[in-house]
Amino acid sequence: MKLIAIEEHFVSSAILDAWKHSAIGQDGMQALDAGEMKDKLLDLGEHRLQRMDEAGVDVEVLSVTAPALHNLEPDESVTLARSSNDLLANTVRNNPERFQGFATLPMPAPTEAATELERAVRELGLHGALLFGRTRDKNLDHPEFFPVLETAARLRAPLYIHPQIPQKPVREALYSGFSDPKIDLVFSTFGLGWHYEAGIQFLRLMLSGTLDRLPDLRIILGHWGEVVLFYLERIEGMTRVAPLKQSVADYCRQHLYITPSGMWSPTYLQRTLDVMSPDRLIFSVDDPYRPGQGGRTFVETAQLSEADREAFAHGNWERLVSGIRR
Repeated sequence: MKLIAIEEHFVSSAILDAWKHSAIGQDGMQALDAGEMKDKLLDLGEHRLQRMDEAGVDVEVLSVTAPALHNLEPDESVTLARSSNDLLANTVRNNPERFQGFATLPMPAPTEAATELERAVRELGLHGALLFGRTRDKNLDHPEFFPVLETAARLRAPLYIHPQIPQKPVREALYSGFSDPKIDLVFSTFGLGWHYEAGIQFLRLMLSGTLDRLPDLRIILGHWGEVVLFYLERIEGMTRVAPLKQSVADYCRQHLYITPSGMWSPTYLQRTLDVMSPDRLIFSVDDPYRPGQGGRTFVETAQLSEADREAFAHGNWERLVSGIRR
């Protein structure tokens, strides 16, 4: 069974340098990503392939790690997006049997971000883009970003909405005040804050009417849907006041694809299947942050038909990207 993992991260030295020299370019996680983790993120060769082989992962779909370029200055983000996507495309060309890629976009420069998405998909052969939802204080549904979303919908190129750290006032109000600042940091990121942040970005696209305007927009959420699927009954209550054209569940079924992000939970899988059909499941590890070991076993023993297991492992992703208009 071929196994394709689609939320697998890297970083370039140029982006690390940009983060280092920007007051807001990084998100605080770099303190935890130093040393061995930094080396893993920078590696696009032998050691990454070794990790993949040990985990039984045949293909990684690579993307720049959080927060990518979302908090940099516009001009700098444009330059870095082009160089990062060229680096990624060269990596894929050098080893197309093992690597694919999501573009990184200069979201602080939305017009240029739409142009770069088109270049990345049509010229470089990348499979859509991975975004981090909010750009500084502007959510993904802000009118400035509509050209990016419109381009993705026109190309039928998926956008993976990945978590990033909540805004500083939110962190201070909800996630801070513990004895160790590291507790504040992890509580506001992978402990919980990341996942609300990403799920909210999808819900904002729905509530703002963006999904109605762009019926071909394809969104991917990791971590079993970033809380959204688990609170669907409560979220559906918004239909009493929000001018939605269909149920929240139907928006999910039309626009969403779901990945596990290295969380090998039969319970979460079953909840996802309670809402979504098996053709909306796509495999991911979240390398190098999560160990890949166990992922192949999880897929091979999942309570799915053999055809649905194959679709989860690779077929749904291959079908999704085969529909990209290049």
